[in-house]
Amino acid sequence: MLERRHRALYAAFDRFPTRKGAAIHIDRFARALFDEFGGGCLYVLGGPGLPSHQLEGDIEIVRFSEIVDNFLERALAFGKQLERLLDDLPSLEVAHFRDPWSGAPIVMHPRRRYATIYEVNALPSIELPSLFPALGASTLDKIRQTELACCEKADAIVTPSATTKSFLESLGVASAKIRVIANGADLDDARPRPDDAPERYLLYFGSPQSWQGIDTLLRAFARLADFDELRLVICASRESRAWKPYEKLAAKLGVAERIVWRYALDEEELAAWRQHAFLSVAPLTACDRNVVQGCAPLKIIESMASGVAVVASDVPPVRELIAHRENGWLVHPDRPAELARTLRILLENPGVARSLGDAARQTVAQRFTWQQSTAALRHVVKEVYAGLCVG
Repeated sequence: MLERRHRALYAAFDRFPTRKGAAIHIDRFARALFDEFGGGCLYVLGGPGLPSHQLEGDIEIVRFSEIVDNFLERALAFGKQLERLLDDLPSLEVAHFRDPWSGAPIVMHPRRRYATIYEVNALPSIELPSLFPALGASTLDKIRQTELACCEKADAIVTPSATTKSFLESLGVASAKIRVIANGADLDDARPRPDDAPERYLLYFGSPQSWQGIDTLLRAFARLADFDELRLVICASRESRAWKPYEKLAAKLGVAERIVWRYALDEEELAAWRQHAFLSVAPLTACDRNVVQGCAPLKIIESMASGVAVVASDVPPVRELIAHRENGWLVHPDRPAELARTLRILLENPGVARSLGDAARQTVAQRFTWQQSTAALRHVVKEVYAGLCVG
């Protein structure tokens, strides 16, 4: 299956590449890992127009391209292909994975002689009930047991949020093996305003999952009808039927004509829209996925890096990034009226918004660059590799 011998593997049950935050994170962390080993194998999900096998310099990309409609069946089939791929990696020294579907075959391989790193950005046992409400308790319990087995057998665990670290500890995961490595961003260079950008607009960019709180944003935006020139720009990571309910809600609220939709923008295009927004909004809901498990929204860090003030929900992982009224503005989640009042305050006080944006950019420069994040990952890689050599 593979054309080259590799010492490093990065596996993720995510489509790659896309404009989603997960794909950006995969690109940065996989390259940091592969830089330590002169290249490597990247195993990810495929999609329309993406080859099942691809060489990019010293990186060999293998994509799971089988069409399996059922999510869990697709996840298991993804793992089965990874099992076969591992048999084709006799020189493997470090395997890094993002999810239990990748992790189970990696940590339980009968001929495992490599070190392992489990990158816990999210836990399916927490997130899947929001996506598939019909999932039974026994299925979720099996998923949780697989997650815990991956945590137990991995040599190191990295997570972007201290909230997630605390949750893993509450499940009995050994604290000593968990490292918090924050997500990062690059400080934007100045870009010209998009030709079709409104004069003044609020920005949401990302995906349409229910925990993002887009319905709260739409209801808040409807309360700002007296700002005649104001527009809401929604930059979706990709076109999807999942956006249709929000389009219908916007029409019901009477704001459909004031929303600008853009889909699957490349990084240069999105950076321009981000940089010229009046505010960026991240209205995360108060659900287990955000409050208990934790998250680390790239949209917040990237907006801060662009020097744009962020209005975000006051949930624990967001407080790891934003200090209220110092480098952003926090609001209680799931409260459209409160969100609207905050947006109104900043719309009426543009100098405050600019000051918050400037402070946010400085925060990223000091604490949240990709250079800092990937350097921290390289340190963990060297630790687990040294442990392998000693063992």
